Amino acid sequence: MKVLVIGSVYPRFDKDAEVPWLRTSVAHLKKAGVEIQVLAPSYKGLKSHEIDGTRVNRFRYAPASWEILTHEEGAPSKMASRPWLQLLAIPYIINGFFKCLKICRKWRPDIIHAHWPFPHAYIALGAAKLFRIPLVLNFHGAELLLIRKKKWVKPLLKFAIGQAQAVFANSSFTAGKIKAIRNVDVEWSPYGTTLDERRETRDEREGSGLAPHPVNGKFKVLFVGRHIERKGICYLIEAAKYLSADKFEIRIVGEGDLTEELKAQAAQLEGDKNAASIVFTGKLVAPELAREYREANVFVLPAIVDHKGDTEGLGVVLIEAMELGLPIIASNVGGIPDVVVNNESGILVPEKDPVALADAIKRIESDPQYTASLLEGARNRIAEHFTWDNITRRQIEIYEQLTNRKK
Repeated sequence: MKVLVIGSVYPRFDKDAEVPWLRTSVAHLKKAGVEIQVLAPSYKGLKSHEIDGTRVNRFRYAPASWEILTHEEGAPSKMASRPWLQLLAIPYIINGFFKCLKICRKWRPDIIHAHWPFPHAYIALGAAKLFRIPLVLNFHGAELLLIRKKKWVKPLLKFAIGQAQAVFANSSFTAGKIKAIRNVDVEWSPYGTTLDERRETRDEREGSGLAPHPVNGKFKVLFVGRHIERKGICYLIEAAKYLSADKFEIRIVGEGDLTEELKAQAAQLEGDKNAASIVFTGKLVAPELAREYREANVFVLPAIVDHKGDTEGLGVVLIEAMELGLPIIASNVGGIPDVVVNNESGILVPEKDPVALADAIKRIESDPQYTASLLEGARNRIAEHFTWDNITRRQIEIYEQLTNRKK
């Protein structure tokens, strides 16, 4: 079986950290015997190339210095800060459309799997119709947010959904938004871990089944992610006021547009001798990040629905923290409840509630038996829903149903 995967972003070189979940998905599909090619836009003149033995077909859509619509940051965010980039949308779709036709005429895939259906459904539709190739649309949530700001996007998405032979969503939250546009069957297709290899969990190292002992005398609370509004980091910093300074330390990994603002907020708490300490590590390379996970006692994702209506579509970082044996605390928003079942695989708290965050952190610190039950529940949750073998097997089942229906 041959599948053409279409997306706005794909790794540009071997060490590129872009969309690791999509790269991992492609790797598992290939391992299962599926032949894959990728269609993605160029970045600053980048030509077609190979990654992990997979052909990545790049389409040009502007002079090299202008080809910055994708990669590094989401296109909607870029267009919001630099409105002139919207002018590139038309050549982006047109050139992608003709590149897709060219690939399909020559390679004849059995399935076209288009991620981020706006606008990639329209890049895929011509080839899908002309060569009678089943079309799978894969939603990740971001494209659905455009409807709030650009009303004309909704009828275009509604039409595109109706042209697809299958629709995937990364979470039940995203699936609900799709159904609100057009009432179709939606297949839940989440991501698994993007870790290079399964690392030893804390339980296996200590053989205890209980929460780890604090490292260097303090119970370490870990956040990893981009410093953007929807991550809700400011509420985790606020929670430091309710955590004792002699017992807790909050460690914030990553960087982003809000980094300096968040550091300023944390600096205001430095005079409070009763507040937990806050450490900004910056962006870390793999060995340093591994150490942060290894020495942490709990992982927190204080996500919110931001002023644009954006929130976590799934929260892959939660799955990875679970894989590494960390108890989880997260906000009850977006697709997070697909990963974190409250009091079973982690603790869910209301968004924008620093007191609830602090109370949950203190419970993890003080109740090792409860924490052990959460760790066990997390392992079961991953095994049931978030292993790549299960995810890949279900995708291939859908592919086979569509190709058999075509015959």
